Amino acid sequence: MDAVVDALAAQQAELSDLLGDLTEADWKAPTRCEGWDVADVVLHLAQTNEMAIGSATGRLSEVVAELTEGAGPAGSVDEGAALIVDRERGLPRGELLERWSTGASRLLAVLDAMDLSTRVTWVAGELSARTLATTRVAETWIHTGDVAGALGITLPLTDRLRLIARLAWRTLPYAFSSAGRTMHGPVAFRLVSPSGVAWDFVPGEPVVTTIRGPAADLCAVAARRIEASATALEGEGPDAADVLALVRTYA
Repeated sequence: MDAVVDALAAQQAELSDLLGDLTEADWKAPTRCEGWDVADVVLHLAQTNEMAIGSATGRLSEVVAELTEGAGPAGSVDEGAALIVDRERGLPRGELLERWSTGASRLLAVLDAMDLSTRVTWVAGELSARTLATTRVAETWIHTGDVAGALGITLPLTDRLRLIARLAWRTLPYAFSSAGRTMHGPVAFRLVSPSGVAWDFVPGEPVVTTIRGPAADLCAVAARRIEASATALEGEGPDAADVLALVRTYA
């Protein structure tokens, strides 16, 4: 199994471990996703896994059509995600858990069987299947944290964060473009892993902006779960403030 698919499997397993013994009250616990409880977060992940399977198998448009039938128009990706959760909210807990588990396993099988350099269509446009898999690691990690937080559980940080930090670094041009901003030049990330190892993401061109600090902080900022000002991250260069404001791990 490729390393990124293996990381996705491990991240899915971490969430599955949390979901295994939830009470009805746990499923209804509010999360840091505004207006969503634990069940809504799991439904969202199940739906986006189905979209990812559609992307990897050339059926994204059909899957999106099925998920959005009767949901109405959306003005943004976030609005679209909220609409399809609203459309299916209230599924029986057993059915929801089975849907999450089945979709997660199916996604792993599809990704493991394909050439990860294959270009596929995704919400943000065309990307490699490897990048698609990495976005699933990132989103599953983000929402695993949402569920854990709702349950009052603190999860250990792992080296899977390296994939997420690198994704955030590589997609900076997309983040700036989406915000209508222009970068002054190449950006470097000089991060420290949870175990204290240096993780440096440095372009092959002269760097004009550098972000330094804990990788966990960078990933949390990119996930829009904390403001950069509340972390140990530091930046220098003309784009430092914009990088910390715009960095992201998803479309």
